Amino acid sequence: MDAVRGLAVLGMFAVHVGPSPQPEGAGYLLVAADGRAPALFTLLAGFSLVLAQRGTDPARRPEGWAARWRPLLIRSAVLAVLGLYLASLWPGILVILAFFAVYFLAAEPFTRLSTPVLTAVAGASVVVGPLLSFLLGPLFGYGSSGRGLVPEAADLTSWPGLGTVVCELLLTGAYPLATYFPYVLAGMALARLCDVRERVMARRMAVWGTAAAIAGYGSAWLAGHAFGTRQRLLGAIAVHHPEAMAAADPVREVLSSQFGAVPSTSWDWLLLADPYSQTPLETLGNAGVGCALIGLCALAARHAVGARLLRPLTVLGAMALSAYVVHALVLAGPAHGAASWSAWIAFSGAALALTWVWQRIWADSPLRRGPVEHALRLATQVGARA
Repeated sequence: MDAVRGLAVLGMFAVHVGPSPQPEGAGYLLVAADGRAPALFTLLAGFSLVLAQRGTDPARRPEGWAARWRPLLIRSAVLAVLGLYLASLWPGILVILAFFAVYFLAAEPFTRLSTPVLTAVAGASVVVGPLLSFLLGPLFGYGSSGRGLVPEAADLTSWPGLGTVVCELLLTGAYPLATYFPYVLAGMALARLCDVRERVMARRMAVWGTAAAIAGYGSAWLAGHAFGTRQRLLGAIAVHHPEAMAAADPVREVLSSQFGAVPSTSWDWLLLADPYSQTPLETLGNAGVGCALIGLCALAARHAVGARLLRPLTVLGAMALSAYVVHALVLAGPAHGAASWSAWIAFSGAALALTWVWQRIWADSPLRRGPVEHALRLATQVGARA
């Protein structure tokens, strides 16, 4: 799991500091990361929630509202405050941490569902979440544009601002609950259904994930090239986004300012699988990629050579939150606006090296999981004892 999370960190760096993704040569690496890094982080969050629950002795699991919710509320509050602070620094990225706080709160009731029910809910959410976003967006004034913002601390200074924050977290932000929570549910269902310690199950995850990715992205490709989806979208764009018609790819131009959802101007938008469109087909494809990567890394980790090769990614993934916070701070300061291959290589190399050194230094200390991770764990433990 940490190795897959480490891959997601490198993918995040590619999106945040790499050049514009172009489908040619090495640019395919950036295309592969575009839109999938946050989806992978969110899927892994759901997967990890179930693993953590599985690793707890049932007799020692907290009972009662306070025992169950107090640590969760503290954890979510810390993530929310950290996310608001980083977003207020204007690092040039869409900070996701405040959204994760909402995901964790929303996930708690679903951890108590039976596996069949959870799996059914996860499957339905892949369609229902994007559909709700599409239908409800116009009711809040976001029918054709304006989505993709993230909450900032300054937004909390007034009641209208607080309402905007809630709306962004649930529906209109860059990573809203409506379109990203399906990844959490999919990760939870996968963790319930698949024990990656078993070779057969890891192999099935790799196969099932690949099949889901092909089904999601392939269906969108067929809709666009065989059934005229993109041509009809160009007509809708000419009416609602005429300024985008001059771009080389008007569809991508519209989506570039519409993170977390598609416009509600045509039902054909829901048949896309472009990065950050958050349609049912993109969600299915991204979840399939995550499932396949978990299976492949589990298979690789069963062999000494594979485990050794994955070790740098494992170390980085174990400290993913610290890496995220540090990279956001650097982007808010000396590396603000970085966008090149050299920047991506520098960020990736520094993250791999520094996390490796950190774990070597603190190998016998709880700090080995990372400074931010350790602080978050301490805060949660204090809440559990209170």
